[in-house]
Amino acid sequence: MRTLDDILAEYEFLEGDERYRLLIELGRELDDMPAALKTDATLVRGCSAQVWVYPTGDAAKLHFLADSNAAITKGIVALVISAVQDRPANEVANMDISQVLAPFDLRNQLSSNRTQGVPNMIALVKEHAARIAAG
Repeated sequence: MRTLDDILAEYEFLEGDERYRLLIELGRELDDMPAALKTDATLVRGCSAQVWVYPTGDAAKLHFLADSNAAITKGIVALVISAVQDRPANEVANMDISQVLAPFDLRNQLSSNRTQGVPNMIALVKEHAARIAAG
């Protein structure tokens, strides 16, 4: 997975539809999430599309599997995951992920339909991280 800094450098260079294509490409780069993990327990509530997030790894190196049934939403998921992937669980639990993603200005770049679930996705990632950090 690309670093968030690399993604931002490319994102800032692009405009309009090219940014959508980048998000779709990012979604394709996510690790495959087995169908067995796409359950009600891993479903992110409040998203217009279906989104699943599942933590793996441990407190020292938290890793997430994620997926969506919509291409652009899957790209947004990939963006969120790239901000936290393979970091210590304690760091993720205390991270201001919204602030880290602020340079992408998603609210103004995408429809409200596509971004409405982002806070819930971030909350779920942080909840998983806090639970794993606590042991």
